Amino acid sequence: MKVFAVSDPHLSFTADKPMSVFGAVWENHWDAIAADWLEKVGEEDVVLIPGDISWAMTVEEAKSDLETIGAMPGKKIYVKGNHDYWWGSLTKVREALPEGSYCIQNDAVKFGSYVFCGTRGWVVPEPGSKLAPEDEKILLREGLRLELSLKAADKLRAEGDELIALTHFPPFDTRKSSNRFTELFKSYGVSKVVYGHLHGSRCRADLKVVKNGVEYYLTSCDIVNNKLTLIAE
Repeated sequence: MKVFAVSDPHLSFTADKPMSVFGAVWENHWDAIAADWLEKVGEEDVVLIPGDISWAMTVEEAKSDLETIGAMPGKKIYVKGNHDYWWGSLTKVREALPEGSYCIQNDAVKFGSYVFCGTRGWVVPEPGSKLAPEDEKILLREGLRLELSLKAADKLRAEGDELIALTHFPPFDTRKSSNRFTELFKSYGVSKVVYGHLHGSRCRADLKVVKNGVEYYLTSCDIVNNKLTLIAE
């Protein structure tokens, strides 16, 4: 079993939100992702999608996008992104997911010898800067949600299993400073973290970073040229 990741597909099959306005890399970007996906992924594999899945505003509107991804090979695992406005009631989200698609929210899932956990995350402040009170509140809440997910993963984990986490937002500042998220990943024995949110050639972010023995992968589709990143095998 292989584990891949690709983030921020920003699908809009029912919403009038063409991504091509953001540059050539977004021209028919889903076709490029799908072609690479079909070449790499088998039915026994897992594809992680850490957020910004669909531009839809409701679960009903998102179904077309979810079914498009759901028709691709392998199991799909999602966490919410900041633009996933359709992601409301967890019950309704799970009811809308096609067979073989899973979402993580305060919990975890296991396939084979891999356990997957995660949360959306939020903006991590740069050293010397301060978040607005509302952002600070959200960041604190996301830290609590991550810990709930890690605890759930710990219960599923057997000896020899690998723990992989998803976040939508980068779980650290541009200097990769330690914070609650990175310390939680370290203390719970997470081996790999995938994230997205960052876009454009000027985001100056590394595709892979190793911190405290944890591998962090940036998988925003435009930055990885609309190709899936191999995370584990």
